[in-house]
Amino acid sequence: MIIRFFLFIIFTISLISCTSNKDFKYEESKRSNPYEIYKEGLIAFEKKDYFFASKKFDEAELNFDKPRLAAKAAIMSSYSLYGINFYKEAEENLTRFLKVYPADNNIIYAHYLLAIIYYEQIQDEKKDLKPLLRAGNQIEFFLEKYPDSDYATDLKFKKDLIQNQLAAKELYIAKYYISIQKWIPAIKRLKNIVENFDKTIFIEEALHRLVEIHYYLGLQDEAKKYASILGYNYNSSEWFKQSYKVLNKDYKLKKKLNEPKKKKDNLFKKIINVIK
Repeated sequence: MIIRFFLFIIFTISLISCTSNKDFKYEESKRSNPYEIYKEGLIAFEKKDYFFASKKFDEAELNFDKPRLAAKAAIMSSYSLYGINFYKEAEENLTRFLKVYPADNNIIYAHYLLAIIYYEQIQDEKKDLKPLLRAGNQIEFFLEKYPDSDYATDLKFKKDLIQNQLAAKELYIAKYYISIQKWIPAIKRLKNIVENFDKTIFIEEALHRLVEIHYYLGLQDEAKKYASILGYNYNSSEWFKQSYKVLNKDYKLKKKLNEPKKKKDNLFKKIINVIK
C-alpha cells in the first residue's frame, strides 16, 4: 500500500503537468482526436478505472504525431495496468517503451516502475528464486545507472530486503545439508553468505554454523577463525554466545540445531509483511 500511494502521488504530479501543458490543450484542428482520447484516459484514471484508462492511453499513443506525447500516453498506460495488477501486460508495455522511447524524460521512471513490478511478484523464495533474482538484477541496474535519482533510496531499501531473502535461501539449504551431515555443501552455502551477504541479518548465524561444523570435524583453527570474526563484529550476539559455548565445552553437534530465543528468520518475515 505504501508503494502504491507513493507511485500514485508521483503520477498525480505528472497528471497536473500534463493537463497544464499547452501540448495537451484541446486544439481545433484535424489532429484534435488524440488529445480528446488522452483526456478520456485521464478522467478514467482519476476515477481509478485503470483498465479503461489503459485502453484510452494506448489509443492516444497510436494517434499522437509528437513522440513526446505518445511516450507520455505509453507510460500512463503502463502505470494503469500496474494499478490493476496486470503485471505481465505492464511489463510488456514498459519493455516496449524502453525500446521505442529511449531518450524520453520518463525513462528513469520507466526503469523504476519495472523494478517495482518485478519486486511485487516476489513470493516464496524457497520455491522459486527467479522473481527474486529478476527483481534484484533490475534494482541493481537502476542503482548503478541512476544512483542520484529520487527513486534510489526506495530501491536501496528493497535491495537490502532482497539480499536478506537470498541469504535466507542459502541458510535454509545449508541447514538441510547439516541435517543430513553433508558437511562440504553446507560449508559452501554458509561461506557464500559470509562472502556475499555480509550485510544481511543472517551473517551471524552463518558464522556460528561454520564454527559449529568445523569444530565437529576437528578443524579447531578454522572454528576459531570464524568465532573470532563473529566475536569481533557481533560480540553481543546470541550466536557469538553459542559459538563461545562450542569452543569452551565438550560440545557435540545435535541433530536438531539450537536456535537463539530471538529468531531472526521470524523478524525478517515480519519486515516483509509490513512492506507488502
